[in-house]
Parts: sequence; C-alpha cells; structure tokens
Amino acid sequence: MAIPRRAPTAAAPMLRRLGDLRRYTIGATDGDIGQVEDVYFDDQGWTVRYFVVDTGTWLAGRKVLISPPAVTGIDAAGLRLTTDLTVQKVKDSPPVDTSRPVSRQHEIEYSGYYGYPRYWLGPYRWGAAVYPSAVLGGPAYPPATPTDYSAGEQEMIARERESADPHLRSAAVVTGYGIRATDGELGHVEDFLADEETWAIRYLLVDPRSWWPGPHVLVSTEWITDVSWEDSTVAVDLTREQVRNAPEYEPGAAPDRGYESRLHAHYRRPGYWDRPPESWRVPLL
Repeated sequence: MAIPRRAPTAAAPMLRRLGDLRRYTIGATDGDIGQVEDVYFDDQGWTVRYFVVDTGTWLAGRKVLISPPAVTGIDAAGLRLTTDLTVQKVKDSPPVDTSRPVSRQHEIEYSGYYGYPRYWLGPYRWGAAVYPSAVLGGPAYPPATPTDYSAGEQEMIARERESADPHLRSAAVVTGYGIRATDGELGHVEDFLADEETWAIRYLLVDPRSWWPGPHVLVSTEWITDVSWEDSTVAVDLTREQVRNAPEYEPGAAPDRGYESRLHAHYRRPGYWDRPPESWRVPLL
C-alpha cells in the first residue's frame, strides 16, 4: 500500500536542529534501515540533500544515503524518520564512500536508481519544485516555466552543473566553525535549524561564549556573505552590537513564527515566509 506523503501545511513548518536528527532511526516500509550519523547539505542553496545512515550490522557496517524526497513522516517523540523505501531497495542502492566527498557522478547514479529528478537542474530548491514531496508527484508550486531561464541558459546550467563537483558539506564538520560579523568575531556554529517541509537550513545556531557570556543567537543563512572552508569561518552581514541586542534564543526550544518575526524585525530584514515562490530560486553557480 502506498504511503501518503507529507503535504506542506498552512502553518509555519517546524524548525528542527540537525544535531538532534543524528539520534534518529530511519525506518523503511518493512523494517529499520539504521541511524542517522550525519547530514549533507549543499553550501549554495543551504538545503539538506542527504542523511548519512549507519546501517549497523545488517549491511556489515555499510553506510547509505537517504534523500528527503523519500521521507514520509517525522516522529519526534520516537526519534524516527519514516520513508517509502523498502529494506531491499536500500540494500541494492549504489555504494558510497562517506569518508570521501560525494561526487556529482554518484549523485547522478543515485538519483537515477531511485527515480528522483536531479535537484541541481532547475530554478527552485528541488529542481523544478519547491518541496521535496513534489519530486515524486506530491503537492508543490507549479513547475518552473521555460521563461524562468532561456533555452540557452538551461542548456548551460545543465552542462555545467552535471559536470561540476557538488557543493555538499557535512553538518558534523561545519559544526564548530567560527562566525565573523562585520566588526569582529561572534562565536561559533553550534548547530543548524532546518524546516521539515523544504529541508532548507534557515538558521545557524551560534554559541557566542568565546566572544561574550551572552545567550545563544540565531543567524539566518540568508545573511551569510562568505564561507571560508579553508579557515573554517562563516562571515555574516551583521554587527556584533546588532547580535548582542537580538531577541534571546533558548537552544532547547523550537522557534515559532512569532519569534522569527521578532528576530527579522530586529535586524530589519524581510522574512523568507513573506516572499513569493519566485524568490525561492537557488542561486546559479
């Protein structure tokens, strides 16, 4: 029996800490796949692309990638992500060496095996769709029209992105990166908050205690101006004084839309939730 996919809701989507997901079990339709060990996100769209799952002993310690389009439900109390995959489907999936960067060629093989469109081909967060649930026919905004990019641009994007290395990063590795304001250091990345509908990473959770003994703060990924992977630092378009006076965030709480509105109002920045779908385009390489 087909499992109904989670549909986008009218209410604000739940924001979840990626660090918490590393305790979750991934469930198939006929058993458990394993436990989330890490999360890979792309550093341009700031979107979760894969859960790295340790399968334990049933696949001899092999690790597999599970993509958000496969997720059908989230059980926070039971620490589980359910999927529409079978154990056999996962067992036969293309092997991947998670100790090395995931290549674009592997992503092409992976998407072909599962029948997913390639998320890097198209103007929206999931290619031609806003939500990962739309990848296999679920609800979403209408697909991108040819007018979004010219035929020549589409051909160029397809050629360049298909041959280029992906911009995938490990959330576990980036945790601990330093955060730099326009006028000095802010602290370090403690975690990431992603919404459970698009799997967009909306905020960095910043621990400022290396700078001042204040509360934790959230910084939107839209305010990031640069990331130095060599120096392990993230630059943001904010001053330290702005951050010091921002609405306090309690790390154990899930921020609601009211808190998000106060946060964005403090920085005089528009909320991502107020923009039309056209503004959800992923930047070109």
